[in-house]
Amino acid sequence: MGGSAGGGEDGWEGERGDGKGDRISVRSGTVPRFGMAGHEDESGDAVLRRLEREVGATLRRRSLQEAKLAGALRSLAPHLPRARDLLAEAGAELARRGAFERDLFAGCLRDLVEPSDPRAVPLLDAALAQADGGGPVALSAAGFVRDADLSEKLARIATSPRTHLAFAAELSRVVRGEADGERLAGIAPKLKESFRVAVCADAFLPLLRLPFAPPATLTKTLTVLRDAERHLGRWLVLSQVAMRAGDATPLDEARERAEEGPRSARAAWALGAWVLDPEQPAPQVRPTMGLVARLSDRPTTERDTSFLFRMAEARLRAVEPMLRSLAPGRKLESEEAIRAAFHLARDHRQAERRDELVEASTAGDEKLRGMAAAALWDLGEKEAARRAAGSLMESRLLVSVAWSALVTAADAGNIGPGCPVLTESTLRRLHRGWLSS
Repeated sequence: MGGSAGGGEDGWEGERGDGKGDRISVRSGTVPRFGMAGHEDESGDAVLRRLEREVGATLRRRSLQEAKLAGALRSLAPHLPRARDLLAEAGAELARRGAFERDLFAGCLRDLVEPSDPRAVPLLDAALAQADGGGPVALSAAGFVRDADLSEKLARIATSPRTHLAFAAELSRVVRGEADGERLAGIAPKLKESFRVAVCADAFLPLLRLPFAPPATLTKTLTVLRDAERHLGRWLVLSQVAMRAGDATPLDEARERAEEGPRSARAAWALGAWVLDPEQPAPQVRPTMGLVARLSDRPTTERDTSFLFRMAEARLRAVEPMLRSLAPGRKLESEEAIRAAFHLARDHRQAERRDELVEASTAGDEKLRGMAAAALWDLGEKEAARRAAGSLMESRLLVSVAWSALVTAADAGNIGPGCPVLTESTLRRLHRGWLSS
């Protein structure tokens, strides 16, 4: 795998390729209103030029940062249609090359299937024609598409001797209403633990964003997988899908274990029950790093803190001590510190945290400045966010440009009133390259 084609830590500065297969088509069109008041065309054009350059460079020479580029395009696509066009064009070029394993192709499929963009169908058709169906992401994405022409290819892959591919293909068939779920439930016990981890991230987590409820025929399979799952965070994802499919059993299980299970696990199960039934009062549980890592859908070894911020977003008072520990001083030096400062300022009356975010957005680590600007926007510090975003539009780091573009999109009214800029999905895509989020 090649390195970046020039540029900084997560940016590429190479020009667009001239060789066959290196160039992507760039259609002319009207740039949507995307930018700060009085500078819509300039900021929109600047972002588009940067994105086109980045995509052209990474098509020419694969980069270790490709997943983050795909994540940036995914994050911007709902607010900048040309970003979606770039993903679609890159996906078509990679399909022509047979490079279905590339992160740009995965990002393209994820982005196109969720809004039912018809450009996804020929890409999926090409991927499913491969012996491995284009891989788990393509097989998962097929479940979002109702096109009948994909049915025969999915049915073929569902008979694959490779268990994880057969499971992914059969799962999409069940979601599409082409299978009754019995065979899927039979495959589920054969999945190795490493495949269960991947299936949770690549297949079941995206199902929570389906515009329709998953079919009830999935519940037997989900029961099998839950019974085999040792990681509570993944158990929770499977349970959320089951609840959407009409099965209330997981909530009963969580409540029972919260009351009668091992004492060391009761707090985690109580929080799990709260996720499954957010209408009930949240348990008064003081989070720890071990607890929130256990409840994350990521492997516990990654020490992911996303569940803490799920609790913080619900404005639970019990999270304040842990938020303070993540942002102990004036200088905010991590993503967790930025998010902690935001919640401390918004929910816990710590006005000084706003000044810390302003400093982080202008003089802090460059890879965190855009995120700090987004936090300021969500706090209502509009002018400070505008200034920070404007200064980052030409940053050498793509992640900073992407956050800046999201703030300017919000300023232009392209993100709905009351909708936050700093979200868990956007953070995962921009900073981690987790494209299924």
